[in-house]
Amino acid sequence: MKLPSPHVCLIIFALTCLGKPGPASAETRVDSNVIYGMYSGLALLMDVYYPEKPNGYGIIFISGSGWTRELSLDAIPLTQTGQEKIYAQPLAQAGYTVFNINHRAAPRFRYPAPLEDVQRAVRYIRYNAEKFGIAPVRIGAMGGSSGAHLVSMLGVMDGDGDQTDPNEINRESAKVQVVVTRAAPMDLRDDPDAPLFGFRSNAAKKGSVESQLLAEASPITYVTPDDPPFLLIHGDADPVVPYDRSVKMHAALKQVGIDTVLLPVPGGGHGPRFESRQAVNGKNVRREPDNPPDYIGAMLRWFDKYLVIHE
Repeated sequence: MKLPSPHVCLIIFALTCLGKPGPASAETRVDSNVIYGMYSGLALLMDVYYPEKPNGYGIIFISGSGWTRELSLDAIPLTQTGQEKIYAQPLAQAGYTVFNINHRAAPRFRYPAPLEDVQRAVRYIRYNAEKFGIAPVRIGAMGGSSGAHLVSMLGVMDGDGDQTDPNEINRESAKVQVVVTRAAPMDLRDDPDAPLFGFRSNAAKKGSVESQLLAEASPITYVTPDDPPFLLIHGDADPVVPYDRSVKMHAALKQVGIDTVLLPVPGGGHGPRFESRQAVNGKNVRREPDNPPDYIGAMLRWFDKYLVIHE
């Protein structure tokens, strides 16, 4: 696997001083609205979850949002959708330092703005790894839906930094070393109406600039043998991002020899708990699938197996 250009002192710190993972704890300190970059004076923010007993490894978390946020000045931040309670908090309780990322979103911003932001977040975190108490050369990522698309891009793209950039942060790699996804849209050529772009689907004709952009933004088009291990979790009844999107990505990863597991959630929809809308007594309600697999436990075990360096 291709690793970023590390700071020697940070590698020594990461590999010799971090110790073994500690047990899960309910106590987590959260630093809110940490600035990881600026865009034309607009602050790019993240929340940092510090576990009571850190294991020395960091994980990027990105909530699903359809790549969109409301235009109102009172719009709910992406870091406060409620998905962080389902996924980010258990990761922190298991000892991981979690970085809950807010990024620019449609309709105000289009691709590649969200990708540029989350790449900047990884670079900022990697550059400040000693400050955060994590290993700089081993960073994981987890996301749902549009967030799963972005963390997948962090895994499959080279993410090389610009070594001529005067800002040392931008010289760091944006590639992550382990990925977990929920309901990820892996091939946007199959979803030309995604609000990430803002053009009509009938414009995405073969050979058009629009079709090229869809391919450029699709994780499946970047799969190579140096990609990180992927755990793909997906409801097999998802009406928003069809289950076959993860099936195809799983096959593409396996074909080039990447460690990957596809965990289906039988009857699972698109919600963060794989819930779907169903008619009950004449009302449209959200209902979680019966007897779903332990997808939270699977996520934790995946990071424990592939992110943590075991002595």
